[in-house]
Amino acid sequence: MTIDSVCTYCGVGCEITANVTDQKINKIYARDNAEVSRGSLCIKGKEGFGFLYSDRKISNALIRKDFVERHQEICKNLNLSNEIQFQNDTFYKVEYSEAYKVVANKISEITSSYSAKAFASIGGARTNCESGYMFQKFTREIIGSPNVDNCARVCHSPSLKGMRKTIGEGAATNPFSDVENTEFVIIIGSNTTEAHPIVADKILKAKKNGKLDIATIDIRETQLFKNSKYGLVIPYEANLLLLNMLTFVILSENLENTDFIQKRTKYFDDLKKSILNDPFANPQFFNKISGYEYLAELIPKVAREYASKKSMIFWGLGITENFDGSYAVMAITHLALLTGNIGGSGVGLMPLRGQNNVQGACDMGMLPYYNPDYQKPKEIGLMTPQVFDAILNDEVKAIWNIGEDLAHIHPNQNKVQKALRKLDFLIVNEVMENEITKFADVIFGVKSGYEKTGVYVNAERRLHLSQPLINSDLPDDWEILQGVENHLENSWKYKSSKDVWQEVQEVVSNRYSGASYEKLEINRISGLQWPIQENETPILHLKDFRTKDGIAQFHYHQYKLRGQIKEILELGKSNSFYLSTGRNIIHYNNAVQTLATPRLEKLHNRDILLVSYEDKDIFQNTAFVKLKTEFGESGELPIKISKKIKKGTLFSTFHHSKSRINFLFGDEKDELISTAQFKSLKVEIIF
Repeated sequence: MTIDSVCTYCGVGCEITANVTDQKINKIYARDNAEVSRGSLCIKGKEGFGFLYSDRKISNALIRKDFVERHQEICKNLNLSNEIQFQNDTFYKVEYSEAYKVVANKISEITSSYSAKAFASIGGARTNCESGYMFQKFTREIIGSPNVDNCARVCHSPSLKGMRKTIGEGAATNPFSDVENTEFVIIIGSNTTEAHPIVADKILKAKKNGKLDIATIDIRETQLFKNSKYGLVIPYEANLLLLNMLTFVILSENLENTDFIQKRTKYFDDLKKSILNDPFANPQFFNKISGYEYLAELIPKVAREYASKKSMIFWGLGITENFDGSYAVMAITHLALLTGNIGGSGVGLMPLRGQNNVQGACDMGMLPYYNPDYQKPKEIGLMTPQVFDAILNDEVKAIWNIGEDLAHIHPNQNKVQKALRKLDFLIVNEVMENEITKFADVIFGVKSGYEKTGVYVNAERRLHLSQPLINSDLPDDWEILQGVENHLENSWKYKSSKDVWQEVQEVVSNRYSGASYEKLEINRISGLQWPIQENETPILHLKDFRTKDGIAQFHYHQYKLRGQIKEILELGKSNSFYLSTGRNIIHYNNAVQTLATPRLEKLHNRDILLVSYEDKDIFQNTAFVKLKTEFGESGELPIKISKKIKKGTLFSTFHHSKSRINFLFGDEKDELISTAQFKSLKVEIIF
């Protein structure tokens, strides 16, 4: 039997087809006529389903023994006959209905003793839209707390902020396939072949089949450099600096699209005055930065080519996970507006979101400053970093966490885990054992994306309706939320995910009103791009931008001298080591699902620290090191000498919890939207 569904790993959101016999998946592949995958899948998409059969998969409702001992009154009717060991702690395996009542009683106790704001909900991007919608509805309407957030906080919140500020919509403007219609692509801050491999495949096929040229810009030489006309390795924290330089060249050489600017933008004169008087905007500045002088010559070439051709820009977390990530995204939109490279086929802006359905979670209102459909909430809640601070300040007492490993993927883990230990109550919905389940008082095992029906929205705004590849008796996340709600107010009576979705269509009407289950079922292997009314909308901003007046805006921000660049400028060289982190193609995020497939575990069973060939003498007598900052210390990391990174720079993945990479980071973050600065960190080497 073959079953069509959608891959729920990265934000590409590939359509998949499974060959299934007697509840066993024999093979996963992509159909040639599938819109996104088009016959190709990465190794995770093809092989990353082994977790479904893992003994680390959570298949029950569990309540921690010492929680029961401390809460004898609300746990007095529990059946405590099934005591088990789970991650070296003792839990009781209970019926879901029993756990619902315990959770409802404990939440009521906390909100009565403190306030509704003592409760926070975090997560929802790893599950479907139906559950994300219900998560924020439960928190805002049933509990009365404004505190909701999701993992966009550690990835593309700056893209949402920067794009909405300038063009009124914080999502990709075009389908991935539109790369076939462009002439020039800038890829900045994205190791696309590893983090979004099927997008990279599309770009490389377009280059092979057409007249496409590529400029790749990164802090290290990624795989796409060998296929690029221009390959720019830039210093750490130089994104905004370089993007403003591209703008400077376009304006100083009169390459802008005057007609487009006059008809479809405002505040251009302010931008031009600011950029031409910015002491950091001229590319010749790089002649002062030892080791990066060649950028003074390459940056103008990239700017000229971008301005003179049909062009698109793709970017990833290398842009957003920085101090000035939101401003860098605004600078990216400036380039498109200056040149008219937006609002048509083969031109546009493509933020490569990390997770399939992080777009959907944001659409559903799982953000503290947006209700569903990006409407203004009655009250703005706390962002995730603020939640941790509030716990330490005795203001937040309970968290419900759905599918986001707070004890692994967030920065400043010493602080995060101190906060988690201080929590009065932690509820976790999870598919697999991971770091956050070690802190949970109540754990709900839930269906994975391969076991349920629901809508997932990928990085190009494309809705896919999943269906089960194998059957499961476990509940979906929305069903657990309803089970608890029924012990609080007993007002929810949803019978199926379709019931929930029909409400979503009404509430998120600007984007989803025409996206019925029936229509999504018909388009299972193609999906539909929002906004969806009678028809889908593959390309945004064709006539008007999604601002109040339909006009795009320029909002210039000057680069602030700091970090590695400041050190080189003042000393003539950098005597420090700077670390950046990211993914590889084998694993996804905290890797608990991909590690459950033996071949994937064998291919990458620990994080590796890349060290520059120029620094090889410093590391010649050791095969392993640790890294240290004022915030924490990593685990032991094997080193690998590489000619792909510059002197004084380091790179590591963060997939394996034993590496403790995120213990190194502090609270440095995007200055507008609190996304962690994972892409630049000064570290000490411990030999």
